[in-house]
Amino acid sequence: MAVALFPGSFDPFTRGHAALVEQALRLFDKVVIGIGDNIAKHSLLSIEARRRLIEDFYAAEERVEVVVYRGFTGDCALECGADAIVRGVRNSIDFEYEKTMQAANRRLFPDLVTVLLMTPSEVSDIASSTVREVLAFGRDVADLMPEGVDLKRYIAEDKN
Repeated sequence: MAVALFPGSFDPFTRGHAALVEQALRLFDKVVIGIGDNIAKHSLLSIEARRRLIEDFYAAEERVEVVVYRGFTGDCALECGADAIVRGVRNSIDFEYEKTMQAANRRLFPDLVTVLLMTPSEVSDIASSTVREVLAFGRDVADLMPEGVDLKRYIAEDKN
């Protein structure tokens, strides 16, 4: 079984992320979405709210699993039984960053392959930071979120 780890902070998980998972599921038998827990970052959603959002969205898709990890992405990939790390590329800036990360991962985890997927053009402008900024100005983000995901619900649940 070919397994891929799709790592990120997913704060929040967007329509762009969902498009990349959809592509990865065409290439791999299973996709593990790895939520990196970076306690130094100020987050919109808690790590548990991010996990719930993604698990709720993929509740009917048995080929998607969600894990939270700290430390090296490569260690998480190995623990998940992943053969590859999947990353999305929206533009040349993303490409240069991912190229550097791939080289570091290859040095530390030589058995892991990095697969770069081009983000579909219709969602390539969507980033988690964009969602957070649009929210900060009180605007609706439904168009930026996966279909059916009510981000405000997860934010409200997080405050309780």
